[in-house]
Amino acid sequence: MIRALRPTLLRLAALPVLFALSACLTIEPVPGPPGAPSVQQPARAQPARPQTPRAQPPRAASQRAAAPRSAAPIVIRDDRGGHVLSAMQRREELASSGRPVEIRGYCRSACTIYITLPNACLGPGATVGFHAPRIAGTNIIAPGVDQMMGQYYRGGIRTRWFNEWSRSLEMQRISAREYVRLDPRTRLCRS
Repeated sequence: MIRALRPTLLRLAALPVLFALSACLTIEPVPGPPGAPSVQQPARAQPARPQTPRAQPPRAASQRAAAPRSAAPIVIRDDRGGHVLSAMQRREELASSGRPVEIRGYCRSACTIYITLPNACLGPGATVGFHAPRIAGTNIIAPGVDQMMGQYYRGGIRTRWFNEWSRSLEMQRISAREYVRLDPRTRLCRS
């Protein structure tokens, strides 16, 4: 009986550690160039209206990701990154918003996981910055967070993330065009 329960007991024993780590899994922003613009928050989607008594069937994921042509884009500009778990949650919200997402300016750290959204494009003049995910206020690289972030990268970006960037305490900057060269599935926004 103990052998059968062992995997479950190990997972339960790890929960307090995971909760403690999740509280400090912030990617500390690396200072940008002097005079860098401040972070601007994108417009939030309006809250959903209450369902009528006749509930509609849920839309397919492909329908949620496809935005109506008239939907105003959500613009993420000069995003410094931050808490990885919060960025993962925000990524899901952006994906299900049904609106196009434009990533412009300097997207660094946890912001980089938004670039591969199916409804996202990268501004042609954007700069993208990668560095190791660190426990807030330290230079300690948080274990496992590189895997969490790496799941959102593709192609050459994924390769460079796991081979270099995920262990670098220094910001590694690339242009939007270099990003697309490394991940050709990424779309550039219209100017």
